[in-house]
Amino acid sequence: MVCESWKAQLDTYLDGEGPQEEMRIFDAHVRNCPSCSADALSRVQLKRAIQVAGKRFTPSAEFRKRMQQNMAPKPRRSFRMGWILAAAAAVVLVAGSLTSTYIGNRFGRDQVFSEIADLHVATLASSSPVDVISTDRHTVKPWFQGKIPFAFNLPELQNSEFSLLGGRMTYLEQTPGAHLVYDERKHHISVFVFQERSLPARLSDNAPLPGTLSFNMETWSQGGLRYFVIGDVSAADIDSLAKLFRTAS
Repeated sequence: MVCESWKAQLDTYLDGEGPQEEMRIFDAHVRNCPSCSADALSRVQLKRAIQVAGKRFTPSAEFRKRMQQNMAPKPRRSFRMGWILAAAAAVVLVAGSLTSTYIGNRFGRDQVFSEIADLHVATLASSSPVDVISTDRHTVKPWFQGKIPFAFNLPELQNSEFSLLGGRMTYLEQTPGAHLVYDERKHHISVFVFQERSLPARLSDNAPLPGTLSFNMETWSQGGLRYFVIGDVSAADIDSLAKLFRTAS
């Protein structure tokens, strides 16, 4: 009940429309309130999803009507000419549909990568980056049982430069998953694990990452699960940790 008055102002806060002093106070509250910070992240993700959806191409009713009129037989034209026009219109519609599907998939992939980066940044900024604090994989892995609808393995880190800090539950557009945090020479690396079939967009292991991404990232599918490794370390370090997870799985 205490946070109801804060949550009523969340949209104003996220849009940056409040007075500067109120924005500063609100920012301090959100950083220290798990409920409000989770609500704020959910609303940011919703706003981004709406923006992406608005960019996808959908033929207008006027466009469809014009195509249907072009496809209709003309009394003064020969059968051959009508068939040619119909075929041309069909090609245009198919090409438009394929283009729309390609653009939609590309924007969907970029949206997923962007949200993974946001989750990683939010963790770095949090005063409590993990819910289960332990360097022992045999403590961290059982903590997720009953909290997420799948199981996964954690790698053995002996003779490596990585150390486990702990883990927490996370969500990618309402899809529950595991978020693990590792240290490598004082740099934090996030490892996210989700069910492949529950993700909002179809991903490919060889899909190019967005050029605007300011972190190194690697993603792959294994055993029905989708893994993401992201951090501000070198691409070689990201690849090394990813290989340990691939071996453990």
